[in-house]
Amino acid sequence: MSTTVNHVIPATAPSLADRAYEFLLDQLVMLGIRPGDPINEEWASSALGMGRTPIREALKRLETERLVIAYPRRGTFATEVNISDLAHISQVRHILEPTAAAAAATNATDHDREQLAALRDRLGTAASADNRELLRTDLDLHRAIYRCVHNPFFEDTLIHYDNLATRIWCVFLPRLHGMAGHVGEHLPLLTAVAEGDADKAAELTLDHVISFEKAIRVLI
Repeated sequence: MSTTVNHVIPATAPSLADRAYEFLLDQLVMLGIRPGDPINEEWASSALGMGRTPIREALKRLETERLVIAYPRRGTFATEVNISDLAHISQVRHILEPTAAAAAATNATDHDREQLAALRDRLGTAASADNRELLRTDLDLHRAIYRCVHNPFFEDTLIHYDNLATRIWCVFLPRLHGMAGHVGEHLPLLTAVAEGDADKAAELTLDHVISFEKAIRVLI
């Protein structure tokens, strides 16, 4: 009688380039590195305790995502945040985000739904946070919904445009009012996804994306 052995494949630890990418991505999206600023490879290398090669690999990836731009003999710089891009980014998100929310409601696993329930509980204490912390909560909520889609290609695209939108948020963060209400809009959305209501999830997501654009345009 033969015995089948199920081998568990261990999760691959992130490479140095992956770690550098995540670190620089956070700095660029949350404007720790301001638009137009040069990317100081020595600073990043020191902060992460690694050589410059993985830093440069990460920068090449970030360049494809329109977050940095390299100039020959000048170096690499954070891209500018152009408010004129808001309409283009919003047009894409109006299509992608509701589709993703509907797919998330349809494809979410039991484990996904448990994670969404935990995020709903977290929202109960988010109202007292400052705008920057609220924005990080907003990012976490979007990422959680994207993961429920279970389509890595779609997820990467969604994250790309959400990052670009978040940079615009950050530019106006000191002047934004009602940020807690904007983040609070996720409460019924998370419920719709967790309950598998695809139509409601899509409707709420479109409303959320539209409210983002309106909030920014008021300040332009």
